[in-house]
This record gives sequence, C-alpha cells and structure tokens, in this order.
Amino acid sequence: MKIKMIKKILSLSVLLLIFIMYFISIDFNKIENVHALYTSTSSAKGMCVIEKDSCRVLYSKNKDEKLPMASTTKVATAITAIENCKDLNETIVVHDNSIGVEGTSIYLKKDEEIKVIDLLYGLMLRSGNDAATALAYHIGGNLEGFAKMMNDMAKKVGANNTHFANPHGLDNSNHFTTAYDLSLITAYALDNPTFAKIVSTKNYVIDATNKSDKRYLTNKNRLLTSLEGCCGVKTGYTSKAGRCLVSASKRNDCTIVCVVLNCGPMFEESSALINSAFSQYNYKKIIDKNKEIYNEYIINDKEGKLYLYTAEDFYYPLSNEEYNDLKLTYSVDLDDAKSGDCVGKIDIFLKNNLIKSLKLYTMNKIDKLINNKTLQMEEILWEENINENQ
Repeated sequence: MKIKMIKKILSLSVLLLIFIMYFISIDFNKIENVHALYTSTSSAKGMCVIEKDSCRVLYSKNKDEKLPMASTTKVATAITAIENCKDLNETIVVHDNSIGVEGTSIYLKKDEEIKVIDLLYGLMLRSGNDAATALAYHIGGNLEGFAKMMNDMAKKVGANNTHFANPHGLDNSNHFTTAYDLSLITAYALDNPTFAKIVSTKNYVIDATNKSDKRYLTNKNRLLTSLEGCCGVKTGYTSKAGRCLVSASKRNDCTIVCVVLNCGPMFEESSALINSAFSQYNYKKIIDKNKEIYNEYIINDKEGKLYLYTAEDFYYPLSNEEYNDLKLTYSVDLDDAKSGDCVGKIDIFLKNNLIKSLKLYTMNKIDKLINNKTLQMEEILWEENINENQ
C-alpha cells in the first residue's frame, strides 16, 4: 500500500515538474495573442495595461478588484510628497517613528539629518519603509494626515476604488487599490519630471549624513536593464499582497503602463504585456492642431469656407483594424464670431464610443466671416481622409 502511494506521489511530482518546466520555458515575448492568454491563464490576480496619455485600457484581468498592493503603494507616496513639498533639497531631521520600521529599510538613525530628495530615492529605489514614514511625518504631520493627502490625490485622478492607510504598503485591511486605479495613479505620476527621473534611475548615492556614511542604492526593478524603453516604476511584495509590479516603457513618444498584482512571474508577464501592446497598437495622431479643419457652408445663397482649428493635438493607441472604426463629428455655432473665438467642438468616436471631445476655434484668417448669423452642423462625418493626418 505504501509502495503504491509512493509511486502515485512520484508520478504526480513528475507531471508537476513537466508543467513547471513547460511554463518557465515559454518565451512570453513571442506569444501573439497575449491578451487572450493573460485574461484566461495569467497568474496575476489583477492586471491592467494602459497607454499613459489617453489612459486607454489595452489589456486587463480583474482590473477593478480591490487588492493589497504592497510597496507599489510608494508610487502614490512619491508623487504626493513631490507635489506637497516646497523644497525637495531641504534637509530635515527624521521623525523618531521612522526608526526601525518593519520591512525593507535604508536604515535611518535617530536624529539623522537627510535631504527630502534623498528620502525619495531611498523610497523608490530601495523601497525603504522608513523613508516612506519619514516623508509622511515631514509633509503630512503624521501617517494619518499624509494618507489623507494620498487619498485626495487618488480621487483627483479618478482612482475611486483605492484607499491608502499608510505610505509604505505594509498589510492593512483598509489599504487597497485596483490594477486599473494604480495604472491611473502611475500615468499621472509619470507626467511629473521629478518623479519620472527618480523611478528611471538605476543607481543612486545618498551622501554621508551626520549619522551615516554614504548609502549606495540600486533599483530593484530589473526591467530597467532588460526591457526596451523601460522608464520605471516600482516593485512590491508582502505575504498577503504577493509579488506586485508597476512598470512602464516609452518608445517613440508612446508610454505603456503595466500593473500586475499578486503575480508570481511579475517581471516576465509585465515584459510580455508591454511588448505585446507596442506590437499590436500604433500610437496615432488623430487630430493635428496645426492643420485646418473646415467645412463648406451656404447661408442665404452665399457660399464660403469656415476655417477652424483645435488648441491641442490628439493621439490615441489603435490597432490596424480599429482605424477604420474611427468617426469624427463636429458641431459649430456661429453668432457674431470673431477670430480666435471658441465656436464649437469636434467629437471623436471609436466604434460609436466617444473617446475625446476637443474645442474648435476660428482661424486667424477667415473667409467671409458671418455676422448676426448662426450656423449649426450636428453629427456630420468629417469628410477629409483621416489617414492624411498621419
């Protein structure tokens, strides 16, 4: 009986070993249908991939499920600190409660004097929980005050299913986010030059302080040296949250943000998802602010051309198939319009879903400007070939 059981255990072990060897032998970067793969078999409990500027969701799995996020919390900590600190080069005395904080540390010492910017590098490269605590006490007065600032920031960027209870990400039942929310927070943070510089830094030296010799920091995000265009941003792990990673890559003015929560092969999956996003989607210029948008009009038997423009370019990630599903409509209301006036809007639809609205302004040079007349154009398909904008 014991021999049969031993043989059964050995057989199961061999099968398990074969499965593991097969899984780790997969070249994730060569998988064509990564979206289908990861929505069905991804080891991530929550996953979301977006294009940074439009925040369009490209891939996702359980993107709105509330989950613990470990030290990826520090994306929010860093941007909150940066935005609310008047002088990042200020030298501060670390708060006593910052000494000996559980988990990863840069080993701050009692009464140590250190620059805020050095704490930020210690936060994002070394993932120092003590650095997070020191920043929270300096900027928010205490952990609760700083957490409120973090939550205010989250609400501002539309992360409505997120709640921060601390600045470091140690497990707390009232501390959670979603893969989608964290991607929004990261996209917002990456627009800040200081944040972007810190999270893309591979190595950093904190100068000697009154209590410590120089500290040599190495970024824990190994994608910075293995993924094309990688520009950050943060790793994380606790026993409850599992392995978590927020990553980003910039190629040809397009930045892809990837969030995986509770994901064993977090580096491999994130790299595959980002590479797939770049291969399957093209970052298209849909509206060119320097190009005239016009439509012929007839009022009281008088013909002319109405020249309009937008104040900004608009780019959007599209697959080759989706490009034919774009529709641009515009509405204009002229009533004693003058050069430079806002006279309407242009709406951009993808498969009948509104993805962007832009205001329209009169050009500086206008043919036959109409006075005391109103021109209405509703739901008119833009006749000009969109491909000419590329």
